[in-house]
Amino acid sequence: MTQQTDVVVVGGGQAGLAAGYHLRRQGLDSVILDAGAAPGGSWQHMWDSLRLFSPAEHSSLPGRLMPTQAGETYPGAGHVVDYLADYEKRYDLPVQHGTRVDAVRRDADRLLVEADSGTWRARAVISATGTWSRPFLPAVPGRSTFTGRQLHTVNYRCPADFAGQRVVVVGGGNSGAQIAADLALDGHAEVTWVTQRPPRFLPDDIDGRALFDVATARRRALDAGRDDTGGVASLGDIVAVPPVRAARDAGLLTAKPMFARLTADGVRWADGSHTGAEAVIWCTGFRPALAHLAPLNLRGARGHIPTDGTRTVGEPRLHLLGYGDWTGPASATLIGVGRPARDAVREIAGLL
Repeated sequence: MTQQTDVVVVGGGQAGLAAGYHLRRQGLDSVILDAGAAPGGSWQHMWDSLRLFSPAEHSSLPGRLMPTQAGETYPGAGHVVDYLADYEKRYDLPVQHGTRVDAVRRDADRLLVEADSGTWRARAVISATGTWSRPFLPAVPGRSTFTGRQLHTVNYRCPADFAGQRVVVVGGGNSGAQIAADLALDGHAEVTWVTQRPPRFLPDDIDGRALFDVATARRRALDAGRDDTGGVASLGDIVAVPPVRAARDAGLLTAKPMFARLTADGVRWADGSHTGAEAVIWCTGFRPALAHLAPLNLRGARGHIPTDGTRTVGEPRLHLLGYGDWTGPASATLIGVGRPARDAVREIAGLL
């Protein structure tokens, strides 16, 4: 069965909902196809102790402030899920959950969006699939020989799952620091934190509000042809949220340089010494989930899809939303996705 619409949005997480909000305001017919069975996007799958970097009022999608969470300055993931579910319902957004999109193809003056529930013919497409479904695992020597448990950030839930175990946490970004801190503060696992380079903590008084301002200032400088300010990366890699500060200040969050290889029962260091481990948690980041766009043949050097703002250079009817700074400053954040979503929808409205 083939259906018609003006715009298909692929992905119903925070970026897809922001796009849906602006599409509704523009009066464009649209549908949001989301692989998840329920509202909330990737926030449904975060670890139990995760908190936002910013207070609720600074973590909102367009048109609707996130309410505060009782007793919490920085809301937890469950609170974000409730907010996104309410947002979807409040604006009566046309989300079809449990719908996986397999491919987007050209079809004369339309784009064909092939989903497991049928095909849509659209005048434009917004891809907002994010990165959570495509975790990255580095090619580390010995990874296939390790007999313990290996998991990625996406699979981590709570310290109780590792009680009594020796755990190696790999990764010098926010997820690595937060999961290492979560385990260390719990005290029931022996934690070794490993980073590619010495960890760089942002100043303790910087949270998501300041990071958004820094990312926006960088984008404005680049757009105006001024020197690159370096953005958030110039400040550090790790936001010192309260649990990370507590573990760091207690001496529980000291990183070791990357090991040379995994062994059957642990890790071998560059000096030849060995540390036993029952589990390795790879907090090594993600890649954009863009396999559904492969039929359009848009990838350039090193697999990157060139864009002008959110619009793909090779297919002006396609916009990419929420994948990071290359599709809008801080566009992978709740507060940051609203502006590029608005701009993308305005451009689509002009095109149509």
